[in-house]
Amino acid sequence: MTITRRRFAKGMGIALGLGTLAAPAVVRAQNKGRLVVIGGGAGGATVAKYVARDSKGDIDVTLVQETPLYSTCFYSNLYLGGLRSFDSITHGYSTLAGKYGVKPVFERAVEVDTTAKRVRLASGDTLDYDALVVAPGIEIIYDSIPGYSKAAADYMPHSWQAGPQTLLLKKQLDAMEDGGLFVMAAPPNPFRCPPGPYERVSMIAHTFKQSKPKSKILVLDAKAKHSKQALFQEAWENHYNGMVEWIPGDFGGEVESVDAANMTLTAGGETHKASVANVIPAQRAGAIAQIAGLTDDSGWCPIVPATMASKMAEGVYVVGDACNPGDMPKSAFSANSQAKVAAMTIRHELTGSRVFPAKFRNTCWSTVAPGDSVKVGANYEPTDEKISKLDGFISEVGETAEIREQTKLEADGWYAGITADMFS
Repeated sequence: MTITRRRFAKGMGIALGLGTLAAPAVVRAQNKGRLVVIGGGAGGATVAKYVARDSKGDIDVTLVQETPLYSTCFYSNLYLGGLRSFDSITHGYSTLAGKYGVKPVFERAVEVDTTAKRVRLASGDTLDYDALVVAPGIEIIYDSIPGYSKAAADYMPHSWQAGPQTLLLKKQLDAMEDGGLFVMAAPPNPFRCPPGPYERVSMIAHTFKQSKPKSKILVLDAKAKHSKQALFQEAWENHYNGMVEWIPGDFGGEVESVDAANMTLTAGGETHKASVANVIPAQRAGAIAQIAGLTDDSGWCPIVPATMASKMAEGVYVVGDACNPGDMPKSAFSANSQAKVAAMTIRHELTGSRVFPAKFRNTCWSTVAPGDSVKVGANYEPTDEKISKLDGFISEVGETAEIREQTKLEADGWYAGITADMFS
């Protein structure tokens, strides 16, 4: 490992907000395994914590994350809806470092040599590993929509990677005139958080109802149907009657092109002029997964379902949105569940600890109005081919206000719980 003591101390000082901090030695003892984790979200942070905590110092864990603060894409819709502050969805890595001994390195990973088992950082420094976890989330495929680009996202934000894009969309929504048109271009499958675009519509409708009641929302969708469709449509009718129009792909909803300079989107041969446009293109595994050769023709990373090990490289594991998990959706709950299976496998490989049969679970809550949330979820098990759904559940249309309020309390409890599980 060629991360210098000075560079590590500097990164830790940023993370902890303490200025000068004595850094632990970075050079590992020869009898310790070395785990490098790329990506500090629901998958990566969870793996780093669980391996460091449960190995009790027998494995050196380094977490490579570009920024010292991480804003969750999950629950960012509630920020857009005025139900959460941005600070409340933003977290740091100080506890992982101070309590569990995880070594955060705030840089970008730019190359992985899976033969030499080495990660190269943007600075030129390198990290050697015995096991590597790649959890980079998604990459936006800007050119999947003609006219869209990274530059266009400064005017028509996708906000599908939380942070500056989220703040930009919120700023645009707050500045929009009453009576304006908000247009969303919903993404094609597969994409991060299947219910997410429609929760976002609900939350933006909530803000419009409060301060811009003459405004309208148009959803142009490449898909013919979407997650929790009946539940969202019920909510839009009950809470925001006449404000939301959803056009599916088989009725001309697929966006054919955008023009950021003129704030127009064309779909089904019709051009729509937006006051604010949220363009969410197609997606694939984060760039480092592609660079490392971990993706297949689908753009996602094939994995061994029982262990989350990459099918493309030995000693590498992929968790979270970047992997192709079979029946599991690309959600934070899924990533957290997958991370725990990977952590158990890695500890076994590096220390000989016990392993247990892999089990996976997911729940996705969606807030449709204050005090009104719906959910969908399932249990899963690994098969030879994929992570396969065992059983599932979903909220029902027509549930009582008491049930929906309880679901909202569950959702808030889950957010507090999962972020504590990741970062505390």
